Amino acid sequence: MFINREQELAVLEDAWGSDKAEFIVVYGRRRVGKTALLQTFCESRSSIFWTASLSSDAILRRGITQELWQFTHEGGNGPGFTYESWEHAFRALAETSSNQRLVVVIDEFPYLVNTDASVSSVMQNVWDKDLQQTKLMLILCGSQIGMMEREVLAYRAPLYGRRTGQIHLAPLSFRATASFFKRYSIKNQIEAYGILGGIPAYLNQFDDRDTLTKNIERQILRQGSFLYLEPQFLLREELREPRNYFAILQAIAHGRTKLNEIVQTAGLERQAVSKYLAVLQDLYLVERTVPGTERRPEKSRKGIYRIKDPFLRFWFRFVAPNQTFLERGYLKPVLDEVKSEFTAFMGPVFEDICRNWLMEHVGTANLPFAPDRMGSWWDRNEEIDILAYNDDTALFGECKWTNRRVGTNILDDLMRKSNPIIESMGLQDIRYVLFSRSGYTPALEDKAKNEGVSLFGMKDMTSASITAE
Repeated sequence: MFINREQELAVLEDAWGSDKAEFIVVYGRRRVGKTALLQTFCESRSSIFWTASLSSDAILRRGITQELWQFTHEGGNGPGFTYESWEHAFRALAETSSNQRLVVVIDEFPYLVNTDASVSSVMQNVWDKDLQQTKLMLILCGSQIGMMEREVLAYRAPLYGRRTGQIHLAPLSFRATASFFKRYSIKNQIEAYGILGGIPAYLNQFDDRDTLTKNIERQILRQGSFLYLEPQFLLREELREPRNYFAILQAIAHGRTKLNEIVQTAGLERQAVSKYLAVLQDLYLVERTVPGTERRPEKSRKGIYRIKDPFLRFWFRFVAPNQTFLERGYLKPVLDEVKSEFTAFMGPVFEDICRNWLMEHVGTANLPFAPDRMGSWWDRNEEIDILAYNDDTALFGECKWTNRRVGTNILDDLMRKSNPIIESMGLQDIRYVLFSRSGYTPALEDKAKNEGVSLFGMKDMTSASITAE
């Protein structure tokens, strides 16, 4: 299923329409849909789509030789030769695209670099001398984010400065993932996102004709299922010491979010943990957050770490610590644990969805200003789920993933917690917003109407509309 990605396709369409040499870099984590995006773009266009593999240099050169031959020759028994070097192969691309618009995709580019470390330098030389004078639209694609940045995007990379555009393909938003589960209720769609996140290949594993519990059992907890060991494959592809990263991610998944807590739980040196956390942030797997009122977030000592990807959060919380049970076929105890803790697990997921939804509606009646900061706030004893502000304007919000209706006490408490922030920051224009899974009491609905407080429910999360409940 190919869903969304209109913005990324528009970037590629614009590059195609320039009718000059273009060098586009497409990168993002495994399974995020890079190949599907590029295949969709290449449909009905003059294109060569070649995927590198973990193989020898000679076999890879033979493969790209075959692709070029098939493009320039209809029929026949093949070229009968192999380009003797990558320079010859890239110069052949220049000849093929000298007078015609042509898309050439080299997928899994890091595999090619791993086979021949000089490939990036050779490509740079041929691009400077020949390729940039052609009508070629060259697209390099890869899943190893660190490698793509080192070889193509970083300042010291051989290909630095040659790209004319780049796409970091991020996971799908919640609203896009709802299309994968049209038979589910909105509540189940949100829960499916909380389990799987926005990776299309993961979303395709669940069948909305089955319950979420049955899907979790069959597609995540059962040995041999696609998702059972997926995080291990993901981390081993990117990292040299996956065992230490596993310890850190499992600590965070169990609520050890401060640096000292992670160090103690993982049993690693503080300096090493700091280095590992920096790598996980570079890979967009972990994020560091601070209270929204911190003036210098990078210097704040109040920072906490959280797993950014919902599926990794779920896997390290429920699968990794229970693999001994699962490998013996004892699925029921793990399913019981998931059921008992799932409401609490979903709370932060719902907060993320609500904050992202608000950001999609900047400039509307519900968020009429563009915030300088959007996040949450906390101190030792208090927490506010949503804090967005700009100059003297601010929005405060709470998100409740419970099976009870939200009452006036929640709004009163939000206002109480907000007052010290309002006074310390000199805020003047204040707005309040509540999000609830289970709706609101009549008393709160009346109070919200009288005081101009916006109330939203689950239906709003799947819609582009901005009508408050």
